[in-house]
Amino acid sequence: MESVIIIVFVMGYLAITLEHNIKLDKLIPALIMMAVCWALVALGVDNFTNWFDSSKHGLVDGFASMIHADKLHLVEETLLHHLGKTAEILVFLLGAMTIVEIIDYFDGFSTIKGYVNFKSKKKLLWMFAILAFILSAIIDNLTATIVLISILQKIVKNRDERIWFTGLIIIAANAGGAWSPIGDVTTTMLWIGKKVTTLKLIEYLLLPSLLCMAVPTFIASFLPAFKGDIDFDENEVEKPKSMHSARMLYLGLGAILFVPVFKTVTHLPPYVGMMLSLAVVATFAEIYSRSKFSMTDFNSGESDENAHHSPVHHSLSKIEMPSILFFLGILMAVAALESLGILFNFASTLQDSIPMMGTEMHTTGVTGVSDLVVMLLGVGSAIIDNVPLVAASLGMFSEPLDNELWHFIAFSAGTGGSMLIIGSAAGVVAMGMEKIDFFWYFKKISWLALIGFVVGSAAFMVTRTLF
Repeated sequence: MESVIIIVFVMGYLAITLEHNIKLDKLIPALIMMAVCWALVALGVDNFTNWFDSSKHGLVDGFASMIHADKLHLVEETLLHHLGKTAEILVFLLGAMTIVEIIDYFDGFSTIKGYVNFKSKKKLLWMFAILAFILSAIIDNLTATIVLISILQKIVKNRDERIWFTGLIIIAANAGGAWSPIGDVTTTMLWIGKKVTTLKLIEYLLLPSLLCMAVPTFIASFLPAFKGDIDFDENEVEKPKSMHSARMLYLGLGAILFVPVFKTVTHLPPYVGMMLSLAVVATFAEIYSRSKFSMTDFNSGESDENAHHSPVHHSLSKIEMPSILFFLGILMAVAALESLGILFNFASTLQDSIPMMGTEMHTTGVTGVSDLVVMLLGVGSAIIDNVPLVAASLGMFSEPLDNELWHFIAFSAGTGGSMLIIGSAAGVVAMGMEKIDFFWYFKKISWLALIGFVVGSAAFMVTRTLF
């Protein structure tokens, strides 16, 4: 039965990877994979000899000798445990997405356009690379990419010139998302899963991530594509449509930055702080829009009339639910493999077959996982989605909180996806917005992303001895 579950997972994984070829949204195979895997677990529970307890991170003793009813009860408890952990991530993402949409409702990101008062391509490249690096750490790399490409389209009219900037934005956004607990879905998973803390994440990854962004940008600044000036009239830049644009931008970004502080002070899960931040931002949004809107009276006729003018209702309707459902499907499907101990056993095999490269000499002791394994994880994230790879690593490795392994995984999975345009959410959305060809990106940008990934990885291996 285990073999059948693995086959279902691999087929679903393949369908997700080939979504553009088979013209099927990746959330569909993800949800099918989740449901079928857990159905097979429930139906074949008596055939399994191992069961992995995620809360204790170890195999359950005597599972094979348990009676059928006790096994089913354990399956239900495990399913509920994983659903709770997954829901923490999804609710957190829903809150963050809504805040970003509220900022966009007030045209807050147009404030950034006002800082463009030059025509130099090289200066523009550095400006967008730095903005992508900073914004992705605050509002996540996917959203930062969408925002910056939208602004770029207003400034650089020539698409052939613009896609070069877009390629470097992808690299910078993924690098910026790696060192922040709210900058990338995979990093958020590690943070919520109590594998990394905010301060240690910044200590370990800020410099490697900065080099991962700066080195490719520096090299690119000497390429012919970034020489000369752009054909741009400063007067063409649109002014913010709302008088509260800048205010809502700073309020929204500040509210998101408040979440790690809230978690540190209260020790509550991050989604609680995100809900508080969302409530504060939504309150000011309603005040500024002067619209009457009550969530509790949503079904009443009066509320329906005003709902169309409510920034909160508008922002909630703009949430990208397919992504949320995809994360639900893929995380719960990986949880099924984890529960059977498959990932735990695979990790042991992987560690035995690949030689140690450098972590065993670290002063904090042997991590038991080769640097090569983690770097291969980064390469793998360029080929397939990094979310299931990180989800799998959570079930494969048992290192304690803030162990260097988790930080290296965060960096590797977050930045490795830049090597192919389909390797990250930022790359996929950029591909859609600018219709960038896969092979154009592979020829022109991938080598820059590879250099950034290798330089950043080397910097991590050197600097980790300081912490």
